[in-house]
Amino acid sequence: MKKTLVACVTALTLVLGGCGQAPDTGAPATQETVAEESGSGVTVEQIKERGYLLVGASGDYCPLSMREEDGSYWGLDAELAQDLADDLGVELRFVETTWPTILDDTIAGKFDLAMCGVSRTEARLEAALMSDPYLPNGKTVLMRAEDVGKYASLDDINKEGVRVMENPGGTNEKLSREWLPNATITIHEANAEIPALIAEGEADVMITEMCEAGYYASRDPRLAAPLIDQPFSRGEIGAIMNAESGDLLAYVNDFLAREEKSGRLDELRNEYVYGDEELDQAA
Repeated sequence: MKKTLVACVTALTLVLGGCGQAPDTGAPATQETVAEESGSGVTVEQIKERGYLLVGASGDYCPLSMREEDGSYWGLDAELAQDLADDLGVELRFVETTWPTILDDTIAGKFDLAMCGVSRTEARLEAALMSDPYLPNGKTVLMRAEDVGKYASLDDINKEGVRVMENPGGTNEKLSREWLPNATITIHEANAEIPALIAEGEADVMITEMCEAGYYASRDPRLAAPLIDQPFSRGEIGAIMNAESGDLLAYVNDFLAREEKSGRLDELRNEYVYGDEELDQAA
């Protein structure tokens, strides 16, 4: 891949509207549905027989998975989930999940798989199955534009008096507690509200994915992501599913390979993450 996530800041200005308004990009508007109880993995044959695919989504992660008040979803993962349902020849139904419960919900079989910006982590790989990655990512910092010179590194942030705000249960909280033991970490339930709270002075910084930081920095002039080309970590995003869903995992990996070969994944990355600017991958 020749593009880099540093392009998030400029490219994501192509996405019209903030996180409270779906852009006119043709993203699917699928109604949320409560999953049937399964408690275990599901096979491709079972999905085709019942006629719908259950996809878990947090709906709070710009620009990958955002839920509107009417229950519709938009973003890269929302469109990719629709592509997968179309490939299976079934209806797409989203199931609402949260970052603190997404792994437990996956294990409990509350949906067939989750696609909402899920990072491939050791804990998730040990307890569940994850697809081949379809989007590289990494952690960076979102801050007020006026503080760009003040927080130029993790060392600058890891100090008493620095207020860090994160959503609960995900890798943002986990790594913030690991990297920033001297800072004051506050947990806020609604992930999509945190950038505005930082802009308003309720907290100083947020450790989050490069895509998300780039999105908000491009939409709100009060915010900045100055270290987006110097990520604190490298990561990959994939779909997560129950450990007993080996048949579905094989199908999803084959589907992703075909989406890559056809250019569809590049199309989605360009639309929601990279934009048309060609850049070398970050070192």
